Amino acid sequence: MMDSAMEEENQFEEAKKELETWKTKVERADDVKSRLIMEKLEEDEAKKIAKEEMKALANERAECEEDFSQRMCAVKEEILKVSKRKQDLLDKLKRFQAELQNKRAESTKLKQKFKIYAQIPDTEVRFSAQEKEESDDGSQPIRGVFIISQRSTVPLQGGQALITFEEEKVASQILKMPKCSVSYEGKSLNVKPKRITMDPAVKFEVHLDVSRKELKVSSIPPSMPEERMKDRLEISFSRPSRGGGEVEGVEYDKNTGTGLITFLHPGVAEVLALRGKYLVDLDSEVNVQVGPVYKQELRKFQTFCGSPKRTILLNDIKDITDIMDEDEVQDIIELHFQKTSNRGGEIESIKYVSREKALQAFFCEDAEKRDG
Repeated sequence: MMDSAMEEENQFEEAKKELETWKTKVERADDVKSRLIMEKLEEDEAKKIAKEEMKALANERAECEEDFSQRMCAVKEEILKVSKRKQDLLDKLKRFQAELQNKRAESTKLKQKFKIYAQIPDTEVRFSAQEKEESDDGSQPIRGVFIISQRSTVPLQGGQALITFEEEKVASQILKMPKCSVSYEGKSLNVKPKRITMDPAVKFEVHLDVSRKELKVSSIPPSMPEERMKDRLEISFSRPSRGGGEVEGVEYDKNTGTGLITFLHPGVAEVLALRGKYLVDLDSEVNVQVGPVYKQELRKFQTFCGSPKRTILLNDIKDITDIMDEDEVQDIIELHFQKTSNRGGEIESIKYVSREKALQAFFCEDAEKRDG
């Protein structure tokens, strides 16, 4: 019985220990369950937040897509506008290029028209007096003024005549007539009076100042540095034995091989400029080109165009040189237009050109205008 009681007691102890073990496992299981419940709640909360964020992102994406679509449409419209603008600019550029081409052609034509090709003959000039300024100490430049005047011209073709009357009213009367019948040897010669439009002419002044103290030097070989070259030029042009004089200043440009010598006293530069050459001491003796220093200025440029008031053109004159010569035809035309019965008057000059000939008529200013 004691053994049985001890065995029961042992079983009871084991059962008690096993109960404690299961209690511990239950407590642990409850802890795990609680932790899992908490984690599930946290996951649910995180899932809810994620869903809200995903919804917000989806809304934001939709807004971005809509904004992108709107911007894309705006960009496409802008591209179309820019393309249209580009095409308009290209069309405008083509028009401007065409206009520029026309303007250049017109400019070239006008330049050719206003160019003076006439040879100016050698003319002897005599200076009767020299104007001196009160402060003239000989260092003032030599000044000259040249007036260039181009006479107006009219091309005279075959079968035409130019008549200049002494009075304007006579020319005006003739121009009112559609045609004039000039009688000769029982026949009539019909001519058409026409007003003349002269080619443009120009008149301008050229003011020229020639320095008495400065001398231009060229063809200088680049054989030494600039400062050393200046010293050599100053020494060479200071030698009276070679026609030089005291030098006030020297300029030298190595790139162009030119220089400018300024003498202290006037007169030296004038004499040397007439020579054309001068011997300078460089590494060896070298002849350089020398010349005057001058400044020119164009002033009072004027253009003239219009119609002469006393001169008319007779056009479509029939060629009758087979029965009379050119001078005789001119005489009968002159005789006709001198008669007041034909609305004519005193003729200052007349020139007739027969067929297959051509002349260039030159016009001068009226004496009254020149005197005025």
